[in-house]
Formats: sequence, C-alpha cells, structure tokens
Amino acid sequence: MLRSETLHPDDLTDADIGAWRALCATRPEFQGPLLGPDFARAVGAVRPDARVGVWRQDEEPVGFLAYHQRPGGLARPIGAPLSDYHGVVAREGLDLRQGIADLGLSGFRFTGLIDPLGMGGPSISAEHEAFLIELTGSAEDYLEALRAASPKRFKNYRRLDNKLDREVGAITLRAPDHDPAALAQLLTWKREQLARTGVHDYLAPAWTQRLIEDLFARQDGPFQGLMINLYVGDQLVAGHFGVRLGDIYHPWIASTDPTLGAWSPGQLFLLRAIAAMPDLGLTTYDLGPGHEHYKRPYALSSRMIGEGMLVASGPRGRSVDASERVWALAEARSPHMVGRLRRRLDAIATTELSFAGRARGLAHAIATRTFRPGAASEAA
Repeated sequence: MLRSETLHPDDLTDADIGAWRALCATRPEFQGPLLGPDFARAVGAVRPDARVGVWRQDEEPVGFLAYHQRPGGLARPIGAPLSDYHGVVAREGLDLRQGIADLGLSGFRFTGLIDPLGMGGPSISAEHEAFLIELTGSAEDYLEALRAASPKRFKNYRRLDNKLDREVGAITLRAPDHDPAALAQLLTWKREQLARTGVHDYLAPAWTQRLIEDLFARQDGPFQGLMINLYVGDQLVAGHFGVRLGDIYHPWIASTDPTLGAWSPGQLFLLRAIAAMPDLGLTTYDLGPGHEHYKRPYALSSRMIGEGMLVASGPRGRSVDASERVWALAEARSPHMVGRLRRRLDAIATTELSFAGRARGLAHAIATRTFRPGAASEAA
C-alpha cells in the first residue's frame, strides 16, 4: 500500500533528499535543475506555500511532486512560471489522479509536464516543443553542424559579428559573469520587454526577485545560479541568467540591449555561449520551450512537454472537472482568444500571492487589452 505525505521542502529529511536525487538519476528526462530537491528547497526559502508530495512504499520514498498549494486546493508547479519543467519523479508509474487526491488536492495545473512514464494520460490537452543544445562531441563540431544546416543564416551572423566588432567595439564573452550590476541590467531589459509586449511581469513579485538573488549568490556546488554575458568593449549587450545542476544549464532570463537590435546580439551571444560550454563544464544548454524562431537554429535536439490539468479522483476533483469542461467548450469556440486568456490567468495565479496582486494583474491585462485577438503573445 502506498502512503502519501505532504511536506514543506525545508522539512524533507536527508534520506528523502537522497532518495529524490536517486530517482532523478534513473531517467535522463529527470536530470535537470528544476525537477530535483535543490530547486524545491530554493523556492521553499522564498515561498511559504511550497509543498512536496511524497509517496512511500513500506516507508521508502517512491515518488515526489513539488508544487504550490493555491486557493481551492488547486496545485501549481513549484516556482512557476520559472519552472519550465515539472512533474512526478518516480521509478514506476503511479495512479496520479488518486495520488493527488490523497495529498488533499483538487487538481494539478501544469504547463511543462515531463512524463516519461506516461502517468499524465488524457490530462494532457496540448504539447509543446522544448529546445536543447546537447554536446556529444566538441563545441567546434556542434557549431560546424549548425553552419552546415543553415549556411546563409550563419554567414549573415558572421557578417553582423564583424560589423559590431568594427563599428562598436571588441566582442567578449564573460562566462561566468559575477557582476551584480550586469544582472540588474538583464532584469531591467527583460522587464521593459514584458511591459512593451503587455505580458504579466513575473519578475515584479518579491519572491521571484529573492529567488534570483539567492541563486545568483550561490556559486558553489552542483546546483547554482549561472550568468553568461556578451560585452562589446565594456558595454553589456546580451546575456542569460538561469540555474544549473552539474553539466546541465537552463537559462530563465534572456535579455539584449534594445538599442543594438540591428546587430542581432542575442544570436551572436548564443554562438559564443556554445563555444564556451566545455570550459564551463556544460554538456546541455536547455533553452526550454517557446520562441522557436530564435531557438531552433541552435538546437539540434528537442523534447515534447505537456500542458493540461490533472483532476483528482473522487469528490475533491469534481469542481475542477466541471471548470475544465467549461474551459474546453469555450476554447472550442474561440481557441486563440480563450487560450491566451487562460495562459494570462495562469501567469497571474502562479506569480501573485495575494488577492490584491492578482487583482492588479488582471486589471493590467485588461488595460493592455491582452485578451484581444492579435495581442502580443507571452514572452519567455
């Protein structure tokens, strides 16, 4: 018989943490910085509603799910919307509908489900492609494969690279970059981009700022923050900040100087970042989902992730099930507008911890006409 338990990440025992890491090691899909105990504990330090569901067989942990318990017993992925990947980490499949009911939840809303064991089943309503840079040989061999696949594109990048170097200044990559002023600039550019596109500002809440600050300060051990930046002379022009676990890096913040858009600094940045991966000890640069036009030219690998709602079995899931039916009917009539509305509401619900914050987020969405057809899509 399985026994379930709900804990705050700080309350996990050393044995639990070891068992969770061991389960992550059983499958390559689980071996990233977002699906293990380190990320859950980092988020738990800044979010009081962080929880970990643990399923035990004869007291041995056999499954873990990290989440936030939101109003109404509806769970959201831990660290969302920064958690591009989430799901149950287990050795074997579990009955998830009964499992989340046993945790006292009514449902689990997910947007980037990693599900190699096929536990999500019909709860997955859509799939999205996530893009990976994976070095199996040298960085030079990888870059040559990219050039061979798109020779005109990369010839143009070389031209822009030379033009930027000639007209603005010498180009250098700092990897890693530990300058807090550079991090502040990346975040400022990103927030300005969110404002221009009408996207909910997920960097505004105190908890996201604290999480980024905590990870930026963590520069020892396999799990830590990592910032990589491109400079022209002493001027910061593009960069990534995110989290790494061992040889896998997943950037959250991708920013460029908007005044240098004509030189495509984001594209030039990625070429140098790939070249720097071996010196950084990285074999995987996980670009995540979305923005296919920017990521696909650099990613020779990809994987599919799921979006949907896992509804709890029994009475706990009835209200969620009814709500899902209403959404499905509305989306059938106007898929683009309803889908955009739901994604925006999800971003507000996962980011804002207070009623006032959620109300402000909704008011801003209405003011920027986010829900109208043709409105800007969510930015990464």
